Amino acid sequence: MLRNDSKLTSESDETCIFCLIANGQDKKTQVIKKNKELVCFRDIYPAAPHHYLVVPIQHIHSCFSLHRGHVDLVKRMAEMGKAVLQDQGITNMEDISLGFHQPPCTSVDHLHLHVLAPRSQIYEHLMYKFIPKTDNFVTEESLRNRIKDKAPIVKEEWSGLYINYQDLSVVGSRR
Repeated sequence: MLRNDSKLTSESDETCIFCLIANGQDKKTQVIKKNKELVCFRDIYPAAPHHYLVVPIQHIHSCFSLHRGHVDLVKRMAEMGKAVLQDQGITNMEDISLGFHQPPCTSVDHLHLHVLAPRSQIYEHLMYKFIPKTDNFVTEESLRNRIKDKAPIVKEEWSGLYINYQDLSVVGSRR
């Protein structure tokens, strides 16, 4: 039960509810755990007896916005989620589910890790949303493996053209 009455950071989106929560601007949401990089709070539509969301304070749009520089961030998100479960009395870490929805299956366009426990008690009518290793629900381990070799997107102006080094495409030109 933490409160942070800070202002939005320069890396926040003032229209994003998760940015507002992460920066202490949403008074209705109870933050369970917070550090300088991450925030954890209860999902407002829980799919299991314990259902939390871990979000970075920095606004990151989705899984598709991640690159190899984010591997440790994803790992730290999972570590915070597991720590919260342990703080809440969950002892069987084999019966948990950690994962990310990907667009177009996201309801908030801010990267967030779903932390559910016990996995065996995910509500039947919501189970379809949390099937591991699907396009709908990517485990944190699968996501880390997917992004570990993905280079960051770097745009550079060269002769009036902007080059995207991710796929070596021209992404625009100066007019």
